[in-house]
Parts: sequence; structure tokens; C-alpha cells
Amino acid sequence: MAGVDLTPRPPRKAYGGEGGAYYEWSPADLPMLGLASIGGAKLCLAAGGLSLPSYSDSAKVAYVLQGKGTCGIVLPEATKEKVVAVKEGDALALPFGVVTWWHNLPESATELVVLFLGDTSKGHKSGQFTNFQLTGATGIFTGFSTEFVGRAFDLPESDASKLVSSQAASGIVKLKAGQKLPEPSAADREGMALNCLEAPLDVDIKNGGRVVVLNTQNLPLVKEVGLGADLVRIDAHSMCSPGFSCDSAYQVTYIVRGSGRVQVVGTDGKRVLETRVEGGNLFIVPRFFVVSKIADASGMEWFSIITTPNPIFSHLAGRTSVWKAISPEVLEASFDASPEMEKLFRSKRLDSEIFFAPN
Repeated sequence: MAGVDLTPRPPRKAYGGEGGAYYEWSPADLPMLGLASIGGAKLCLAAGGLSLPSYSDSAKVAYVLQGKGTCGIVLPEATKEKVVAVKEGDALALPFGVVTWWHNLPESATELVVLFLGDTSKGHKSGQFTNFQLTGATGIFTGFSTEFVGRAFDLPESDASKLVSSQAASGIVKLKAGQKLPEPSAADREGMALNCLEAPLDVDIKNGGRVVVLNTQNLPLVKEVGLGADLVRIDAHSMCSPGFSCDSAYQVTYIVRGSGRVQVVGTDGKRVLETRVEGGNLFIVPRFFVVSKIADASGMEWFSIITTPNPIFSHLAGRTSVWKAISPEVLEASFDASPEMEKLFRSKRLDSEIFFAPN
């Protein structure tokens, strides 16, 4: 990873119109995406906007950053779609072969904004999603001849041609006044979405920070996606302990809101990233590299995926750090420290775990 630019980046607009826009991160701007085979994109729907039914070449985790709306999900071999009400904080696991559509309510005062992070290792482009539209100007059936479409749909060729060509928009549309979509079902939501702002906390440190982890227990579809995820919120001027993923996973982090400083240290003790981050930035931590963050006065919130469904982290400071497990004699020798310094070092952070509140 020597020489790879890890600088956080915002996404670029890929397409859109009156109904909203689709933005994506490119390996050309963020090289680690290609090296890690990770894709990132963001969907922003205006009031009444509809993201047309599509599927992707990559398994993903979707996270609702803002707003309320509905998501239609058709799982492989399903005979009926699931229609799920979604709102800020909701996370959904979207395995291979899933067809989805997204809709922002016509009466909504805010955009519906959804973040997508996923694994592109089996995709057409390493580090970038390829989405296959089912309808619209770039829809799959525009590529088939009217004979094939007519045979597939059991329609006269003239009707088949009209059906396929009637939607002139590409990817995102705005519904006509009075046009209705199916109502969401509470039963459909079960097992499909987890609200990270309402879920039980996995870590809760007073004046420090809070964590909710998505895994195979609270969102079973995570197993099929092959990714874990978490939502982390740290308070003003708090620090997230230096740590690394000890199961060879990449950490892909999107800053939801707030701002702060990030440092990443790689091989040979070299600092490979030192920068400020703010809402909208995406960055990737290479395997086994150590990362730490300190929030500004506004605090900081981020959503991350980890390229394993049940990630394991090792921390290098705090009550659960490896230093508390290593014997005093080895610690003294390792740091070339006196017994007095070792005792002072070991006496610190006995009550602090992962997040450190400002003194």
C-alpha cells in the first residue's frame, strides 16, 4: 500500500434529473476502492422521486442517511416483493441478485438520501458498482429486439415496443401527481432492516461515544452479503482508540456528520494519512493498518462496513488493549522502560474502553 493516496473524498454525480440524483465514488479519485474491491455510492431522491427497479453486480449494505420513504425488495426466487418503510438510521443488507426500487414520499420536506457500500470483487469493475436498470432509457429490454421482447412478455411486437420505449428517463423519475405506490408492510420490514439509531448499543461510554454493530445476529442477511457494518458516534473532542481489524478486513468509513481528525499508521511505523474529515467524506483503511480519530467540538458520526460479516478488532489503548494483557516484564523490555514507568503506563485507562472522553 506504499504510496497509495488515502485522502478522503466526496462522490461525483453519475446521473439524475427532476426526481433526484445518483452519486458514486470512483477508483480514479479514491484508488483504495480498486485495491480493496469496494464500491461506494449515494442516492438522493427529491419529494416524489423514484429510483427505478434495478439490480447490481455487487452485494451491498444500504444505510439511510436522511429522510423517510419506501424501498421495494425482490429477493431471488421470490414471488412477491417486500415493501419496507425506511427512515434515517435504517441499514439494509442487499445480497447478490436482489432487485430494489427506492421512493421518497411526495409530501416529504427533505430528500431521501441512501448510502451504498459493498464488495465489488465479483463485479465488472473493481471498486465501482455496475447497476442494471430493468426499465427506462438504459433498461435491459431496450437492448433486445422487439421480437424477443414480444416473445418474452407474450405481447404483439408493436405493444412490446411501446412498453419498452415509453419510459424515456434513465434510472430516476419523479412520479406524476396522484400516482400511487404500494404501502409498506411491518411484516415485510422484519429481518430486512435494522435502525441503528434505535437498536441496543454494543458500546456506550459516557461523554465518549456509542457503537451499534450490524452482524449476523441482528440482521441475518449480513451473512449473505459477506460484510459487517457499524454506526459510531463520538462526543465533542473524544478520541477513538487506535486499533486495527485483526481478521484481514478493510474498513470503509463514511462520515455521516460532524468533523474531526484522522491518523492512519501502516508498515514500518509510518503515518500514511493525517487529515481532517467532515460529513460526506469516504475513506478506506488498508488491512492491518492502525487508525484513530479525534472529534472536533461538534462531535463526529460515521458509518463503516468491514469486509467480513462478524469483524474482530484489536485495540492498542484502553482497558481492553493488548497492553493490558502483556506481562510487565515484556512491556518493560519492549519499551526499554523502567519498572516505575511501566507501572504508571499500566495504571492508566483502566476504566476507558475504545472511546476516551477529553480530560
